[in-house]
Amino acid sequence: MISKVRTYLKTGTFRYPALAATAMVFLFAGMLLASSARFTGSTHAGTPVPVGVHGAPPSFADLAEALGPAVVNIKVTKVQKTGYSDMSQFSEGPFGDMFKRFFGDAPRGPETFKTQGAGSGVVIAADGTILTNYHVVDDAKDIVVTMSDKREFKARTIGKDPKTDLAVLKVDGKGSFKAAALGNSDVLRVGDWVLAIGNPFGLSNTVTSGIVSAKGRIIGAGPYDDFIQTDAPINPGNSGGPLFNMKGEVVGINTAIIPNGQGIGFAIPVNTAKGLLPELVSKGGVTRGYLGVSIQNISEDLAATLNLKTVKGVLVSDVVQDGPADKGGIKQGDVILSFNGKDVKESHELSSAVAATPVDKAAPVRILRDGKELTITVKTGKLPSEERTAENTGEETKGKWGMQLQELNPDTARRMGLRNRQGIVVAGVEPGSPADNASLQKGDIILEVNRTQVKGIEEMKRELKKLDGKGPLLLLVERGGSNLYVALKG
Repeated sequence: MISKVRTYLKTGTFRYPALAATAMVFLFAGMLLASSARFTGSTHAGTPVPVGVHGAPPSFADLAEALGPAVVNIKVTKVQKTGYSDMSQFSEGPFGDMFKRFFGDAPRGPETFKTQGAGSGVVIAADGTILTNYHVVDDAKDIVVTMSDKREFKARTIGKDPKTDLAVLKVDGKGSFKAAALGNSDVLRVGDWVLAIGNPFGLSNTVTSGIVSAKGRIIGAGPYDDFIQTDAPINPGNSGGPLFNMKGEVVGINTAIIPNGQGIGFAIPVNTAKGLLPELVSKGGVTRGYLGVSIQNISEDLAATLNLKTVKGVLVSDVVQDGPADKGGIKQGDVILSFNGKDVKESHELSSAVAATPVDKAAPVRILRDGKELTITVKTGKLPSEERTAENTGEETKGKWGMQLQELNPDTARRMGLRNRQGIVVAGVEPGSPADNASLQKGDIILEVNRTQVKGIEEMKRELKKLDGKGPLLLLVERGGSNLYVALKG
């Protein structure tokens, strides 16, 4: 029988027409069972075996209908200044002062003009409190919020935090508003279904779906990068809108896209917002904890140079004098393994953990120093706002490791705005050299060679001579007002 079915499939003929229909029914039924098995697992004795995957819901319609009223369209008007060309030249020439007679004196100086923008937001309290992105409402003169039922309300910004790109609005109007529940973004798993609702390109209440593609993404948006990546379509105008889980809870605030990228969008984890909301609502801003250290991730080269057994934790490249870390006993070269009971694997994790810690809180810090683990207690301070920068300078003097060096004198240091008055300026880096491979940059100031302080090129040469041409070479450099370690392979 099976051979005859195979013959039919190949030739299109069947010698037993009465059995053809029966054979094809069995064949079609087998296809259905095989298709079903892809979702339920293999069968044993006629009983489906679960494979642990719930699959997509048959429809997002119920969720979209229930959640839509909590999502708002935000229209903002901003006033910007621009220079206006001086038209005084029209007062002379063949037309004399005709321009003045018709238009008055020529305009000079800055002129203002209005621009309009749009974004999305989500109602998080029945009194009309709305969570959105900072960049949506930054410098807004007027804010108008449109609900899903087309009602419009004036709104004002009551809290903002540029560092995490979050802002809180309050509707200027009476009434009760549909509010969304805030979920727990920490329990999200890669592959979970999510739903985005917003106003891309001004198309109100647009619903898109997808999955969580990744967590903890660093995209260079700021010191507290920790984004959820999703392939739920996000476009301009979605900014500030919510990302929902299948329980209908907000798990993220849609924030960024990659230009020309397809299926790549980023959302701020809602747990980040939940930790900031009390201060944003009550104080209008956020006060962050401060440790007073410069830190960097540990590469394999750095781990080998520092004799670390594993690449974990973050390396302390600098300690602010009289800062919280300095007072607590943290030293340059320490490796921070955990802060306040939370393990630290990368620098952004420590930055986020410290920032989320209340000021003046005593927090345990587990560190690795000289191959030994110890725990010390540090009392956090208040994050200052100053930022220091340095500029590149110097003439080239060839060096063996691909570094072109110059002595740093007080005049050069003052001109570059450097806090250190002694050291060695990296005036150039040879492409393909050990220095280039280690990402040493022109303008870096070398402060130490293999844990030994150097004040000039001669001292550095003595330290390099000890290596006898072999590596690795560990440098402590100052860059942009902060210190970091760089490991060069010989």
